[in-house]
Parts: sequence; structure tokens; C-alpha cells
Amino acid sequence: MPGTMPVEWLSVAEARALPGLRLVLTRGVPGPWGELAKGILHVKGIPYARVAQDAGGENAELREWTGHANAPIAILDDEPPRAGRLEILWLAERLAPKPALLPADPELRATVLGWCDAIAGENGFGWQRRLLMIDALKRAETLPGPLAAVRDRLAIRYGYRPDAAAAAPAQLVSCLRGLAGRLHAQRERGSDFLIGDALSVADITWAAFAGLLRPLPDALCPMPAAVRASYETPDPRLDDACDPILFEHRDRIYERFLELPVRL
Repeated sequence: MPGTMPVEWLSVAEARALPGLRLVLTRGVPGPWGELAKGILHVKGIPYARVAQDAGGENAELREWTGHANAPIAILDDEPPRAGRLEILWLAERLAPKPALLPADPELRATVLGWCDAIAGENGFGWQRRLLMIDALKRAETLPGPLAAVRDRLAIRYGYRPDAAAAAPAQLVSCLRGLAGRLHAQRERGSDFLIGDALSVADITWAAFAGLLRPLPDALCPMPAAVRASYETPDPRLDDACDPILFEHRDRIYERFLELPVRL
């Protein structure tokens, strides 16, 4: 059964003084990489303390502690910080081997990890969607100062260039159609899951990242209006690839396995 996660937020200074598992998250924002980390720990029932990261700030204390200024980051006791999604997954698999989120079968495991990379890896779905979001903010005539700061930090992190943003829709469409095709094939064989016949980290990954196109409703995932508007920015180039089965799957995974409403 999923564990009960705390709603309190700790500062970096408070978190550094504590033992146990601490998870750095962007406070108030459903960043997909953070929601993925939360989902993994929730399914496994692993408790953790939430540490606040400022999306638009320098996060100097966090960088001094972990070597990173972004989120998510998992820190267990005195072990080195884990800032990568796979590092966090391996840690969770170690702490709570059951339920396993990676299949024992090597071919299925490779398929799961491959789709996770296609969705959440460098130059994957999330990366390409970020490029389009940054591009839209670059084209905006005026932006509030904090949002402009976030845009500029993201532009550096994701290697934004106008030509890279122009190439992003084709890669997004390819990924969306591949996911939809796999889900239709799985449905035909009687499976509710993206790969195989059991929940895997691939299902959680898509559930977390689908919000970059169509976020959960505000009643289930409240977020700042500017963030929601950025996630929901329409793009006709992607509309045909947004098969309803993609979001039906996301909703089913959240309803059956993940935290609702999402606490930010």
C-alpha cells in the first residue's frame, strides 16, 4: 500500500540536520521529474521529508549541500545526493524491493527503461516539450520578472536554440504516436499497462509527464495559473498525435496507484 507522505516543507538548513530520506522538490509546481520521483516513492510506500527548492532562485544553499540547484534530488542519510531519475529509481528499488517497478525479465526491463528514456531522458518527450514552452515564453512580448528568470534558467539547462525548438514538434509527435500505438496494442491483449502485465516505472513516468500537454484538473492538481497556462499552451502540430488513450492511461494510473489530489 502507498505510504503516507508528509505535507510539511523543510528548508535546506533544516533538512541537512535530519537523518533519513529527504527529497528536494520544486515547491508549488508539478514539475514532471519531481512528480516521477514522488510517484516512485509513493507506490513503494517509502516515507521522506520534502525539501523546498525555488524554481526561479539561485538555490545557493542547496547547491552547496548537494552540488545541484535543481530538483528533484534524493539524499539518504550521509550517502551522496542522487539527482538523476534513474539514481532515484535504483535507490527506491533498494529500499523497497516490493513492489518492483522494473520487470525481472531482461527484455521487458530493457523495454521499460527504453520508454522511460524516450519520455524523460535527455532530448526525450519532456525535454522537447520544455523547448517549446521556452520558445513560447521567448516570443511573449512581456513577462513578469520571476517568470522571465525561470525562462532564462530553463533555456540554459535545456540548450534552447530557435532551430532546436523548431525541430521539437516532429520528435514529440513520434513519441506520442509510439506511446499511443503501444497502449492500443496492450489494450487489445487485455493489459492496462504500458509494458507487460504489471505496473512499471514506465507507467509512472508517462503519468507524470502527460501533464506537460494536458495537466490534471485543478481540483486534483492545483498549480499557479501561469504554470498551468504554460503547460496548456496549445500547439496544433501536436493535436493529431494526442490520442485520448494517452490521457485515459494517465488518469487510470493516478486513480489506482498515485497520490490524489497531488500535493504541491
